[in-house]
Amino acid sequence: GAGCGRRRLQSQQVLCVCAFLGLPLARAEPIRYSVAEEAESGSLVGELAEDAGLTPAQLSARRARLVSEDGRQHLRFERASGRLVVAGRLDREELCAQSDTCMLPFELLLSNPLQFFRVEVTLEDINDHSPVFPRGTSSRFPLEVARDLDIGSNTVQEYSISPENEYFTVSYGTGITGKKYLELVLEKPLDREEQAEMGFSVIAVDGVKIVILDVNDNAPKFTQEVYIGKVLENMPEGSVVLTVLATDPDAGVNGDITYQLSQAVGQSDSAFVIDPITGEIKLTKPLDFEAAQMHELSVRARDGGGLSAICKVLVEVVDVNDNAPELVVSSFSSPLPENTVPGTVVALFTVRDRDSGANGKISCALQDQLFFSLRPAYKNYYELVTVSALDREETPQYILSVTAADAGSPPLTTTQTFTVDISDVNDNAPVFNQTSYTMYVRENNVPTVFVGAVSAADADVGLNAKVTYSLAAEQGPERPWCSCISVNSENGHVFVLRPLDYEHLRQTEVTVSASDAGSPPLRANVTVRLVVLDENDNAPLVLYPAQESSPASSELVPVSAEAGYLISKVVAVDADSGQNSWLSYHLLRATDPGLFSVGLQSGEVRLRRPVTERDSVKQKLLVLVRDNGKPPLSATAALSALLLKDFSDVRLPHSSPASEDQAASLTTYLIIALVFVSLLFLISTAVLVARKVCRRKELKAGHVLYAADTLQSGPADAAAAGTLPRAYCYEISLTTGSGNSEFRFLKPILPSLPPQHCAVGQGPEEEQDFSGVPVSTEDMAPDNAGTLSAGQFNALSFN
Repeated sequence: GAGCGRRRLQSQQVLCVCAFLGLPLARAEPIRYSVAEEAESGSLVGELAEDAGLTPAQLSARRARLVSEDGRQHLRFERASGRLVVAGRLDREELCAQSDTCMLPFELLLSNPLQFFRVEVTLEDINDHSPVFPRGTSSRFPLEVARDLDIGSNTVQEYSISPENEYFTVSYGTGITGKKYLELVLEKPLDREEQAEMGFSVIAVDGVKIVILDVNDNAPKFTQEVYIGKVLENMPEGSVVLTVLATDPDAGVNGDITYQLSQAVGQSDSAFVIDPITGEIKLTKPLDFEAAQMHELSVRARDGGGLSAICKVLVEVVDVNDNAPELVVSSFSSPLPENTVPGTVVALFTVRDRDSGANGKISCALQDQLFFSLRPAYKNYYELVTVSALDREETPQYILSVTAADAGSPPLTTTQTFTVDISDVNDNAPVFNQTSYTMYVRENNVPTVFVGAVSAADADVGLNAKVTYSLAAEQGPERPWCSCISVNSENGHVFVLRPLDYEHLRQTEVTVSASDAGSPPLRANVTVRLVVLDENDNAPLVLYPAQESSPASSELVPVSAEAGYLISKVVAVDADSGQNSWLSYHLLRATDPGLFSVGLQSGEVRLRRPVTERDSVKQKLLVLVRDNGKPPLSATAALSALLLKDFSDVRLPHSSPASEDQAASLTTYLIIALVFVSLLFLISTAVLVARKVCRRKELKAGHVLYAADTLQSGPADAAAAGTLPRAYCYEISLTTGSGNSEFRFLKPILPSLPPQHCAVGQGPEEEQDFSGVPVSTEDMAPDNAGTLSAGQFNALSFN
């Protein structure tokens, strides 16, 4: 497993990475250098760019940088020259303690595409520390024992120093194995400045038989030269590691032994304490296998006379799974464009575990993800890569959880979360909310009238989703360009720019285009059909009988005709459509109203009853043609009929040639008639002149014939309805002598005319029939025919 520190790096550098599958990420073997500790800052370590096969231009373009596992920058990479130099003071003892090898691993990381080189720098030791004896303690130096071939009391009995000094003594005896030993013991620290050299002799004495009283002539002896103990790193404070034991053959105070820990070189005794009486070595705090796997202690046993012995204690720390894996991110790319190809590297990270063995063996897994996966890169490096196409409109953000677990029992885990935002790409065209649009406008509309709106939405965001509208430039030959329609580019509102006439344009189609602001922009088209609604702005047009100024021909009716006899048929058309073009026919006036009937829908003029001798030979009829609009518009058709006994003579009946008597009588009658007619002509002329004078006075006073008693609305209403753009005046002109003609039924109407100037607005609610009795026009029309528009009533002239 890979070792790692407890603390996470507080700052993680973010690097945008876009690499594809198959690109080389690292060399198979690392690049190795060595440098002596305490080298000056700026000292050259190696030509890293040259050894990696990179040029200075590539280093700058690909943003080369160093990434170390512990986050500390001991070395500096000069991007301009490609050299690897010392960044600061390197102390091997501080970085690697007493480890035999001291290596500083790091990576040279490049982007666009992602690539890194493993670099290992070995820190070489220099002799920058002098040996130091612990202050206040003694040190032992083994000496060769003297050889004496004698035995018993004749062999070497004792050793001494000559001359004696306060710094050194000798310690001798027999070990537990029976082997004799001799040690030179340093009793107090030396001071070179006080005494640079010291000389003395070690003397071995044999064959001396001395009766010795019990004095402190035996130093304590440990039962073992080296004590070895094992302890779990998670053992609590106060746990006993092991017990040391020393003996002293002296008696009394000289044989009482106390124990004391001595500090070993490079070690600290703060984690251990020894019982001075029993020799039990205990923990003062839990040990850390990752900090030190072995602790070396020195234990001194001292008797009451001041003699002492030293043994070595080795404490081996047993690893337990107390460190969770650590995940360190080297580079991370977010956001990702949604058109990122599969295989793109999103993140590069390394995993470490400070434990050893199975406790430090790490495995990584990506939880429940279909669009991303993990793959090993180099040693303990892993890559987080895309495996399928991304769609921001479907998922704008992915939260990826990478779990690193060790193989300890129980296993420890660490989870690292990567939040990957997906940036938008213009891959969605606008979509209209309808497949086509139909809008309606009434004819004679005001300019720039709003008729509807089109709306399109874009699934993208930002400028890629900003939609503008326009009319498609090319409509096609079957769909000519219509200049009467415009569309607002911002909101899609559709306007009709000018008034339309239903009779000339009933519907048209245009293509509206919605375009987003992406690069390149995407667009969609939709068809807008504009339907013009008909207004009742056309009065009926009478086709037959022709209504020219010349006298119309008369219809011939035999006096023997029965009721229902077809006399003629009024034919009319209306340029409007729908109910505005439904026509109805009404008998408005007739010489004998009871003699004729008009078909309401067909316009056929028939006899209502048989002809009698009392009926006038010449009959005149006025037929009203009215549409079904609101308000209704109308027109009139004038017809004349001659009631004849024989169709062979279409003139008025006259007698056969008279006899001479009859001729004379006829001459007399003619003379009398001529005188009478002359008188009548003079009287009529005088009356006509007088009436003309009176009429001019009345016109000056504002007396004008109206076709209605009341007006429904003013000129503004009539103009708003699309009919009668200006006021009309109507006048009935009567021929001379008409007071004695068959149209004498008009007389009762004249005195009742209202004193108005001109007829505008809507039609009358009531009209006069031929006898002067008011008759409602609604009675002459069906319920669905509407009312007569007096504003559309044509002037009538009778000859």
